[in-house]
Amino acid sequence: MEALFFEWVRSYGYIILFIWCVLEGETALLTAGIFAHTGDMNLSLAIIIGALGGMSGDHLYFHIGRTNKSYIYKKLHKQRRKFAIAHMLLMKRGRFIVFLQRFLYGLRVVLPLSVGLTGFSRVEYILINGASSFLWATIFCTIGWWFGEEALIFVAFIKAHWYIAIPILGLFLGSAFLFFQNIEKHILLSRSKK
Repeated sequence: MEALFFEWVRSYGYIILFIWCVLEGETALLTAGIFAHTGDMNLSLAIIIGALGGMSGDHLYFHIGRTNKSYIYKKLHKQRRKFAIAHMLLMKRGRFIVFLQRFLYGLRVVLPLSVGLTGFSRVEYILINGASSFLWATIFCTIGWWFGEEALIFVAFIKAHWYIAIPILGLFLGSAFLFFQNIEKHILLSRSKK
């Protein structure tokens, strides 16, 4: 099974990386960096393809925001809180937030939609988001490449001791969820005090 997986990576790895970065990204880039470390992918090409995938996803959401305002308001009414945070951040620091959106986990879909809902220039968005996407892809691919050997040792350990990984993963995901919930509450509280 492992041999088949690596054969797929060698044959379709860049296509998978592009699609995965359109949808999410960090895990895909770290994985691509690890594969670059083992020689199964080219690091520079992985960075370029990952950045283009991230940009494509962001521009898709931007375009949806720009052309389907009423649909977004109707279908995404449960995300009102995130839209309020995104709008507030854009009002305070527009271009800076557009640059950081690739790094703001939890707002990655809402921010491009919100930018699309505003009158933000499409050309300016493409340029700022492009620079951000390439920086994002470079950072995460390089981390995967740099720590590739350690990651492979960790994966081998997890395969042998899978029962340890489940509680650690649960703890990590729970902590990340609480962290981002706390940030949202902090932003909303600071807005309500004004």
